[in-house]
Amino acid sequence: MTAATADPATANSPWIRRYHSALPTAPRLVCFPHAGGSASFYFPVAGALAPDVDVLAVQYPGRQDRRAEPLVDSVHALADRVFADLRPYAEDTGRPLVFFGHSMGATVAFEVARRIQAAGLPAPARLFASARRAPSRTRPDQVHKRDDDGLIAELRRLSGTDSRVLGNEEIMRMALPAIRNDYKAVETYRADSGVRIDSPVTVFVGDDDPTTSLDEAKAWNEHTTAECELRIFPGGGHFYLADRPAEVIEEIKNRITTG
Repeated sequence: MTAATADPATANSPWIRRYHSALPTAPRLVCFPHAGGSASFYFPVAGALAPDVDVLAVQYPGRQDRRAEPLVDSVHALADRVFADLRPYAEDTGRPLVFFGHSMGATVAFEVARRIQAAGLPAPARLFASARRAPSRTRPDQVHKRDDDGLIAELRRLSGTDSRVLGNEEIMRMALPAIRNDYKAVETYRADSGVRIDSPVTVFVGDDDPTTSLDEAKAWNEHTTAECELRIFPGGGHFYLADRPAEVIEEIKNRITTG
């Protein structure tokens, strides 16, 4: 019996996906997608880390197999719903629980970690915050209010969407509502500098990321009571991890297995 079929919490959850089996005692890595992203973005990560790490990927509503479900345009509301389905894993204290969030996903992961602690459960063993400025660092971005052409221009600027998709008007029009919704969620999110979690934080950022300066990335140290480290990828843009997946996966694996 595989881990996927043996785990009723995953099988019954619309929010959590598991693509590969893992060893019974493997640490769990929960991956949170970027704006407009889906759980399948982390399929290669799951394959590369299996069976030593049990990778769970969050699936937001309004995309792929959840396309018919209502979108959620609030980070806090997303975090509430994800926490409800992740709670059984947080309560399983025999296995380390680690979070990885890219871009908007880092913010959602941070808020889920806050909810875990508020419930009196142990904080995640580590939070990987990728390509996202610290929760208290905001910019006056209004991308979600742009017209479709303006939204597509932003996607091209970040190079986060396959060029074949950007060139296919039908596919793009299907995806734009979810993308716009997610931009609204993250652009309207606010957190005070005093809001902290007890998890160590590892910040990954490309030094050429237009959405996150190095100072904004370093400010994550204001949001943890534990240690905070910064890993800079030279020449990397917002989607640095798509350009050097093996390097990023090795960094993640080393930190998960060494504590």
